[in-house]
Amino acid sequence: MKIALIQSPLIWENPKANRIAFEKKINAIASDIDLIVLPEMFTTGFTMNPVVVAETMQGETVQWLQTLAKAKTTAITGSVVIEEDGNYYNRLLFVFPSGEIQQYDKRHLFTHAGEEKKYTAGKEKLIINYLGWKICLLVCYDLRFPIFSRNTENYDLLVYVANWPESRILAWDSLLRARSIENLCYTIGVNRVGEDANLLNFNGHSQLIDSLGLYTIKPQEEEGIFIAEINQTELIANRKKFNFLADADTFEIKD
Repeated sequence: MKIALIQSPLIWENPKANRIAFEKKINAIASDIDLIVLPEMFTTGFTMNPVVVAETMQGETVQWLQTLAKAKTTAITGSVVIEEDGNYYNRLLFVFPSGEIQQYDKRHLFTHAGEEKKYTAGKEKLIINYLGWKICLLVCYDLRFPIFSRNTENYDLLVYVANWPESRILAWDSLLRARSIENLCYTIGVNRVGEDANLLNFNGHSQLIDSLGLYTIKPQEEEGIFIAEINQTELIANRKKFNFLADADTFEIKD
């Protein structure tokens, strides 16, 4: 499966301007890409003002994603601020080339920034089946909680989208690599670059790591589109050679 990671600055709380910027980037990608990964809250930046920017599942950004996925015949994933039944969610959308959507609401809300005061946490882990790959989708702060991401579903690819600041980038790099190694899977992390309205600086480090913890795409610090292909045959061979998942502890997650 061929994947494009889009690392970009974000225009603060301006969905229309961000859609325009990302559409230019997406249209510049060759047509043989299977999956495009965008950052967390890619239409707004990591805002604690959901009432100002929230959209619905029938809103402009969702329709825009569906139109682009169909036109490019590729899947697209990234998180946006969604309002539903009076609640606000940091919702990761996975849009198939057909326009079908599956969704994951961020479970671990970032209390350091007060995210839990503005947003409602999700409860369900999501595993996507796409082109013969099982994909687990998670958001930013979820990265710090390995039990929730533990590979009990035999997924192949773990994807994190984020707004992760430069001041804590060592944790981002270290934990992404750990998630790959402990789960024997490919792991993608897509982060933003630039400065937000809170004067936080973001230096990206979007990356792709294989099931042995080796870089397929090394951490990148500049704005750009980074493309690589992942190999399921190689993944299966690594799991046969190192059958560590069979020895994992059993556990139960309680709310």
